[in-house]
Amino acid sequence: MATIVDCPTCGKKVEWTEKNKYRPFCSERCKQIDLGAWAEEKYAIPAVNPPKDPDDDSGS
Repeated sequence: MATIVDCPTCGKKVEWTEKNKYRPFCSERCKQIDLGAWAEEKYAIPAVNPPKDPDDDSGS
């Protein structure tokens, strides 16, 4: 029995199987929309210890 997941872009129910070449997305379109969002920096992975800004004079 295939696992059913929600497409991260549109929310459509999608089978998580090898025959779905766009998984976890439902289509090439949703996959490209997500890629574009990453390229436009709409998503970010938070850093555990972000590097200090060398131009920041507020704390040192």
